[in-house]
Amino acid sequence: MTERADTAAASPYGLRRVLLAGAETLVFAGEDGLHPLASTLGELLAAGRRELEAAVDAAIASSPVSADGASVLPPVDTQEIWASGVTYMRSRAARMSESVAADVYSRVYDAPRPELFLKAPAWRVPTPGSPLRIRRDSKWDVPEPELALVVAASGEIVGYLVGDDMSSREIEGDNPLYLPQAKIYDDALGLSDTIVLARDSSWEQTDIRIAITRGETIVYAATISTGTMRRTFDELVGYLFRELTHPSGVVLLTGTGLVPPDEITLAAGDEVEIEIDGVGVLRHGVYRAG
Repeated sequence: MTERADTAAASPYGLRRVLLAGAETLVFAGEDGLHPLASTLGELLAAGRRELEAAVDAAIASSPVSADGASVLPPVDTQEIWASGVTYMRSRAARMSESVAADVYSRVYDAPRPELFLKAPAWRVPTPGSPLRIRRDSKWDVPEPELALVVAASGEIVGYLVGDDMSSREIEGDNPLYLPQAKIYDDALGLSDTIVLARDSSWEQTDIRIAITRGETIVYAATISTGTMRRTFDELVGYLFRELTHPSGVVLLTGTGLVPPDEITLAAGDEVEIEIDGVGVLRHGVYRAG
């Protein structure tokens, strides 16, 4: 976790959106190069998991093109990005300790209905690896490393990404109704570059690691298993699709169990590295506007 490497070199095989020969193209990035698909991500997620995987197999069977000159785009085109809250015991404890209304977090952790909220439309998602932002009106800010589910319009989980749901603990702690302001602002979300296909594994149990580096010093590092989540992936997706359609698919962050101690807050110039075994690595800097 302490060594720096090119993000693309650490990326696993899977679906990637790239700018190729001047055109936005969905490709399967494999060991032998890039295999372009004829459809967009939104079109394939609208069609369903079987159709998406068939399109991937057809692309893999075709001759690859070189990755030279291709630039990575955000891993979404028209999908909304939603998030889950209080899905780990550590998140429950942290949000209870920071909040003037601690009881709401205890209640949602144990309740049948999970906490779900809209994090961002696709156009707000920056290029993977771009610096993410901490708010000017907050003095207590943290990254939230999370496994993200890529879900078809049918509600089928088709793939996985690494996510960082940047958050102001100060603003949400003042009042739970401020959650949108604590969570939703410019450059408040990071996603990795490659959608790892769900057919390769479920990743219901995999390790998530984070390291925050300031200068040459790692100020926080920790690991947790997704197996310690309070809820299952299918449960979260099921609630997200209640009374709500996602015609071109959706990305759902599954919550974090890695919350730095209260004395740690992000600062401009910090470097964050999040790694999820089998899924990939997301590295980004931190800035504060103005």
